[in-house]
Amino acid sequence: MRWFWIDRFEEFVRGRSAVAVKNVSLAEEHLHDHFPGAALMPNSLVVEGMAQTAGLLVADAIEYNRRVVLAKVAAAEFHFDAVPGDCLRYRAEILDLKPAGSLTRVSSHIGDRIQGEAELFFAHLEPGEGVPRLFEPDELLRWLDQMHIYDIGRDQAGQPLARPDW
Repeated sequence: MRWFWIDRFEEFVRGRSAVAVKNVSLAEEHLHDHFPGAALMPNSLVVEGMAQTAGLLVADAIEYNRRVVLAKVAAAEFHFDAVPGDCLRYRAEILDLKPAGSLTRVSSHIGDRIQGEAELFFAHLEPGEGVPRLFEPDELLRWLDQMHIYDIGRDQAGQPLARPDW
């Protein structure tokens, strides 16, 4: 089973920034365990939503040629909890992009309030032995389509993103 901690993208600028949305719903099973009688989305899952948003931004920037893996949460701070009914908006930007890895800054917002902030470092791994394939290309493209990346995505010149033909 795969867990997706973002529902859709609202903005996507290749190699620069992205905004994704996660609606926190009482229908999600993990909320019933954290904590009984006072449901909230654990901040570790908020970090995962941040990582998925920034990780897809980085993977697109390197044309999906390497596996992008969260290697380090360099810093993270949370100001309040996300609860059912909240809409988390993740804002990610690439701070540094090198062949071996990338540094991103991501924040989560609920309304006009900053819920959390983090700096995330991603390793860029060559496919091969010891580096599992996480998604088949067609499966990844279906997921990206469902999150509307190619409907709203733009390159840095403002032109629509072309859907890869794998």
